[in-house]
Amino acid sequence: MRRCAALAGLLLLTGCAAGPSLETQGEVTAPPGDSKQLTIGSAGFTESDLLATMYALLLNRAGYKTSMLTVANRELYEPALESGQIDVVAEYAATFADWLNAKTNGADAPAVGSPDLKATMTALRKLAAPRGLTVLDPGRAVDQNAFAVTAAYARQHDLKTLSDLGRSGLEVRLAAGDECVQRPYCEPGLKKTYGIDITGVDPKGVGTTQAKRAVQNGQDQMVLTTTTDATLDEFGLVLLADDRHLQNADYIVPVVNRSRAGSEGVTGALDRLNDVLTTADLASMNEQVDSWRRLPEDVARTYLKDKGFLK
Repeated sequence: MRRCAALAGLLLLTGCAAGPSLETQGEVTAPPGDSKQLTIGSAGFTESDLLATMYALLLNRAGYKTSMLTVANRELYEPALESGQIDVVAEYAATFADWLNAKTNGADAPAVGSPDLKATMTALRKLAAPRGLTVLDPGRAVDQNAFAVTAAYARQHDLKTLSDLGRSGLEVRLAAGDECVQRPYCEPGLKKTYGIDITGVDPKGVGTTQAKRAVQNGQDQMVLTTTTDATLDEFGLVLLADDRHLQNADYIVPVVNRSRAGSEGVTGALDRLNDVLTTADLASMNEQVDSWRRLPEDVARTYLKDKGFLK
């Protein structure tokens, strides 16, 4: 496996063909392909690098030659996936469904991603197929928005879930992105679904060090982060369970270019990871890279060896 971070070729994609015509929406026009040389895409952050590396190692084990291409912008890497410059990428079901929906039906189209995984996958596959993309089955790992408080605060008020926080009647200042005041999964959803008394949003970003420190020092009571956040322990934070399923089903799904990587060989290799990889596993690997400064390839290889996939 070799890593490639060149972006120049992708900048030419605006003039490239991008999968089947959307005039034949819903039809799959290309037979499943089985190219033996595959490019695995990464979005350039730790989790994406880890997933791309594991995909590459598993495909190597299955007899494919792989290279990796890092493209941090979905506006670039998704067309590259359609055109075949990227063959495989790890995506997030609900987020990718909504992104493709907006691309297909306009920015104001009603969202199709939801907390319902089955409905989300149905919508995602319907949107992906006309673009020559196949969405493989989701695994067990999910990277959703999540909310954390300090462990001391949770113990003091006997909090394990967001419902517990709502029932407590506590006033909560939330450290999050400034868009939180409008997003249905954030302030409006916390109030409507859980009855949490959000007194204000402190615009410090999603899961940033600054946001977590604001909760750690008591300036804020809760922070918006993700279920695979690797650094919560460092700040003395714990997640409160989303027990009423406010968050969308952002399960990790491999997406492949059907005409190059739609074969049973590719599907079988990647499905092996889906069968075992959990949210906790992914959070642990993120921590090893982000906090322990281990290389993503070393962490990914060790995990796959521990699971019996590599020698």
